[in-house]
Amino acid sequence: MTAATFTLRRGRTPLLVSLPHVGTHIPPAIASRLVDRARAVEDTDWHLEAIYAPIADELGASLIVPVHSRYVVDLNRPPENVPMYPGANNTELVPTRFFSGDALYRDGCAPDDADVAARLNAYWRPYHDALADELARLKAEHGVALLWDGHSIKSTLPWLFDGTLPDLNLGTAGGTSCAPSLREALAGVLRGQHAYTHVVDGRFKGGWITRHYGRPGDGVHAVQMEMCWSTYMDEQPPYRIDPARAGRLRPVLRELLRTMLAWRPGD
Repeated sequence: MTAATFTLRRGRTPLLVSLPHVGTHIPPAIASRLVDRARAVEDTDWHLEAIYAPIADELGASLIVPVHSRYVVDLNRPPENVPMYPGANNTELVPTRFFSGDALYRDGCAPDDADVAARLNAYWRPYHDALADELARLKAEHGVALLWDGHSIKSTLPWLFDGTLPDLNLGTAGGTSCAPSLREALAGVLRGQHAYTHVVDGRFKGGWITRHYGRPGDGVHAVQMEMCWSTYMDEQPPYRIDPARAGRLRPVLRELLRTMLAWRPGD
């Protein structure tokens, strides 16, 4: 399914891979209000569709990806626009700052409440309507729905977190967005590999997608994976993917997704 704001490729297994921050398009009317630096969309989750699509195809997973940049609207923020991580620096539903903390908009051009509401309806809701419908389809067909929310980020961003982020950051909303046995199975895969540092429910415990859709009691199990760019690409412009690093990373991701698919309630 291809829409104006997203593409959904339906699979044959209970797994849906969501990549909410891979879009790069900014409509001209919005781009004209941004500072020049914003047009390079530096806070994109670069190349994740290229990383995940071959694995999703191999495993028969569904894949949903947006067209528009997170600078237009952040699909992993709640519609009420409340902070995801209280007490820490956060970006909003309609971001007004880069991940560096610098202003995203020209003076006097920041979005007002009407702008936020319009973007919520035009860009955010279609993605989430499609995501919810696909999870409902998977649950109806398979008796369970599995949601993998994929993200990536620069390994050092002082405005957002202290120090250097572990390579692989698995989030389960503190163990509430999926069954404990699934969380432990995925954590076991991370412990069993030695190429990457990792953490479970560290700084990134899962954004709104994981927290909202992960309802283990209703048969929907969701996790978020936040990977450092350094695991597969250059962290400086022009943000090129590194085929060798990407080749080393994919088997770990494949094993995580295979483990998720092999898991069943009651394990």
